[in-house]
Amino acid sequence: MIDTLPTVTRHYLNHHLDSRRWDRYEPRDDDIIVSTSYKSGTTFTQQVLHHLLYGDVDPIPEMVSPWIDNRFQLTPLDGMYAELDAMTGRRFIKSHLPLDGLPYHSWVKYIIVGRDPRDVFMSLYNHYSNYTDMAYALLDQSADEDGPFPKCPDDIHEMWRQWISRGWFEWESEGYPFWSNMHHTQSYWDFRALPNFMFLHYADMLADLDACVRRISAFIGHPVDDAAVERVVKATSFAKVKQDAIDSDEADPEGRAAFFKGGLSSFIFKGTNGRWREVLDDEEVRMYAQARQRVLSDDCAEWLERGGVLEP
Repeated sequence: MIDTLPTVTRHYLNHHLDSRRWDRYEPRDDDIIVSTSYKSGTTFTQQVLHHLLYGDVDPIPEMVSPWIDNRFQLTPLDGMYAELDAMTGRRFIKSHLPLDGLPYHSWVKYIIVGRDPRDVFMSLYNHYSNYTDMAYALLDQSADEDGPFPKCPDDIHEMWRQWISRGWFEWESEGYPFWSNMHHTQSYWDFRALPNFMFLHYADMLADLDACVRRISAFIGHPVDDAAVERVVKATSFAKVKQDAIDSDEADPEGRAAFFKGGLSSFIFKGTNGRWREVLDDEEVRMYAQARQRVLSDDCAEWLERGGVLEP
């Protein structure tokens, strides 16, 4: 039983995010919001929703699945909302905001995607270390009052020590120089009994995408038959999404691919879990345990580390 509903209590504003960009959002009865901290299966889930709702049309039109809280995007806010409002099909919208910064609407479906924080870090380091000069310039231009966005350390251990023990915002204690990864999941976990919340784990998507597609389909009220599930699974496998990224790089090398060294194919990197075991030493694993205890409840931490379907 939920005694109180989620409310916005914080303004997230940094080089990447501005939570107040949601102030103009007018939810529709069938809207879907996909919320992740980062590097937890955002694009994966968007691809599944796209192929469930729209078939095999590639790539995903950004107006179908915009990232509203993205502060540095090139499309002006007026233009983004005009495109979103003009959308005639079902919309699924991306957010990286914790629930204390994201408006809640009882008639909107929320899919919260989680991943083991240590795997998130490994993927984030690849992501961050591949930012190009254009990426840094765009981030700095969007948030010059914060000063230049910090460059990624060459040493992954230096990056880990900052990320796991320091927050960007004063209420955070991990996630620097982006935003809190663990707090993001915990903020939704505290309201997991809400019927319009679905928790999806990245490891489960890798292990049994067929089952995850069926769960998503049922949750959003979009029935599909076995043939449709097979089509979606084939279209959204990691190998297929990786190849799509390579094809996109070749077709438009000066577009979004210019944000990352190696293009979008470096953004869609390995898609595997457990690589942290070969990188983090005993002291660094202890740092994770300390952050876990500070930020996460035991049941939320266990779910993030192991995955699994949450029982209603």
